[in-house]
Amino acid sequence: MLNLPNILTLSRIVTVPLLVALLWWPAWHAGYLAGFAVYCLMGVTDYFDGYLARAHGTVSKLGVFLDPIADKIMVAAVILVLTAQGILTGPYVGDMHVIAGLVILLREIAVSGLREFLGSLQISVPVSRLAKWKTTFQFVSLGALILGEGLPRWHALVGGLEINVPHTVGLTTLWGAAALTVITGWDYLRVGLKHMD
Repeated sequence: MLNLPNILTLSRIVTVPLLVALLWWPAWHAGYLAGFAVYCLMGVTDYFDGYLARAHGTVSKLGVFLDPIADKIMVAAVILVLTAQGILTGPYVGDMHVIAGLVILLREIAVSGLREFLGSLQISVPVSRLAKWKTTFQFVSLGALILGEGLPRWHALVGGLEINVPHTVGLTTLWGAAALTVITGWDYLRVGLKHMD
């Protein structure tokens, strides 16, 4: 059923290769700025597809199926490209920031499998308020990391260390998202364990 919300969801999936292409060259600052604009547009469609579906009573099985997939594809693609281009690195801990991205990816895979298992038992797990905060932190962190590459001269002096402001915000919120990922992942797992023999 191709209604407007589902078309918006599909547009996010179709746009992922364009986003990846724009982020592929770290030295191409204009590409990262364009990538940031595309990423923000994808985030806006993520909000509106759900809003429109609920507001107009057009929530469909296709939309329920595609929406989380579109989100996971976008997040996984951005994390993998930023990791491959050496952008998930920063002061003090170097490339240890990759661990935060890895935690997010592993949780997404685990929760998808758990939801599939619970779905076969006709058990739905509603998205918690904390999970929504996790998604917000995730969206902000990846957007800030992309913007940091697009604006490499946006620097500030903090504690004697010169930092790229959006990049530092991105790394900080990435760890926040990773922490919330662990907490919400554990919440989902507890629900799942109750239904396992």
